[in-house]
Amino acid sequence: MSSSRRMRFRKPQIKKADSNKPVSEIISELKKISAPADNYREPSLKIHGLICAKCGREFDYKDRHLLTVHHKDGNHRNNPPDGSNWENLCIYCHDDEHSRGLLGDYLSKRQ
Repeated sequence: MSSSRRMRFRKPQIKKADSNKPVSEIISELKKISAPADNYREPSLKIHGLICAKCGREFDYKDRHLLTVHHKDGNHRNNPPDGSNWENLCIYCHDDEHSRGLLGDYLSKRQ
């Protein structure tokens, strides 16, 4: 994975706190900021099943927390309802997927 495809996260733009706002309203605003990225896990598990797309390990309901959703294009906001940008990866394969670019960049700079 080249450095241009590496995932980049932006900090949410949060306005300066208004001391007159109730805490519940502030919490509601914060949830709205992160909501679009939080609604793809269950659909991905239903579409692609409880299996790692890379190593083929199968999961059942009790250990499905070890299965993660990887965005193929690295954009967590690109969540088409057909699941075409998702693949379910176990935590080990997901970690490997995201560390490959870092390792490649590191090794290419050493030479």
